[in-house]
Amino acid sequence: MRLPRDLTGAQLVRALGKMSYVPTRQTGSHVRLTCESPAQHHVTVPLHDPLRIGTLAAILAAVADAHGLTRDELQQRLFA
Repeated sequence: MRLPRDLTGAQLVRALGKMSYVPTRQTGSHVRLTCESPAQHHVTVPLHDPLRIGTLAAILAAVADAHGLTRDELQQRLFA
C-alpha cells in the first residue's frame, strides 16, 4: 500500500489513536504519543502540514515493529 502524500501530523495523531496511542506531552510542534499495549511504546509525531514521506515512513515502521505488524497491515488498520 502506498503512503498517503498529504497526511498532516494532527491526522496521524488521530489515526494512531485507533491503536491506543494517547498524547502524553507536547513540546512546540511535536507530540509524544504513548501506547501501553502490548508493551509500552513511545513515538514522537511532528504536527507539520503535510508530513514528509520519510518521517511518516519511519513513524509507521516504528509503530508496526512495536505491534508485530507489517507496515502494510498497519496502514490498513489506520487508513482503511
